Amino acid sequence: MDVSEAIYTFYIGGLALDIKPEAIIQLIVILLVGVLAWWSTKDLKRRPEGKKQIVVEYIYTSLMNLVDANMGEKYRDVIPFIGTIAAFILPMNLLGLIGIAPTTKNYSVALTLGLISFFAIQGYAIKKVGLGHYFLGYGEPMLFMLPLNIIERIMLPVSLSLRLFGNILAASFIVELVYESLEKVAWIAQIGLPVPLHAYFDVFDGTIQMVIFVMLTMINMKVVAEH
Repeated sequence: MDVSEAIYTFYIGGLALDIKPEAIIQLIVILLVGVLAWWSTKDLKRRPEGKKQIVVEYIYTSLMNLVDANMGEKYRDVIPFIGTIAAFILPMNLLGLIGIAPTTKNYSVALTLGLISFFAIQGYAIKKVGLGHYFLGYGEPMLFMLPLNIIERIMLPVSLSLRLFGNILAASFIVELVYESLEKVAWIAQIGLPVPLHAYFDVFDGTIQMVIFVMLTMINMKVVAEH
């Protein structure tokens, strides 16, 4: 089944709502990540006991160091959001490893992630500086910059989503072309030969795109909060 083909369509009044494979896949990813997070963080001890807690503390420390390096220690309260975004995007980018098209190659999915970051950034800034100072920031450094500042804010989810969508789509397209070419040579050629491609386009590129999305979210969160 094509990844964009609707599995089921239902109607609310005259509005048609499609349930597509991407939605089901995302729900499965959310469930698996949630179960893994619950299992890995239950029964934590003040002193690490066992490899599980050591791994959990290593991941959290890495996130904390990332936030400290890019935003500063006073922004550590964003660690849960940053960690959640990373834990959600990464497995969706790596789905090609198990023969499933990455859901982030669908622009509606990438745009939704961009909008989530956009609203989180604006909400965090309002929480930090207050509603009044937040709107005053649109006139900084000069009042005539107001239109440009508004456009800059509006374009944030577009740039975030297009970057993620474009890179994942291109990587998936290249891998598919290679498989089609190898199939014309011999079906056995598809076994083993594409492994380096998956290592680069799925693992490396998928991880890099997650890191870029997270880094841009953090940078914009800090910039908007300090405007």
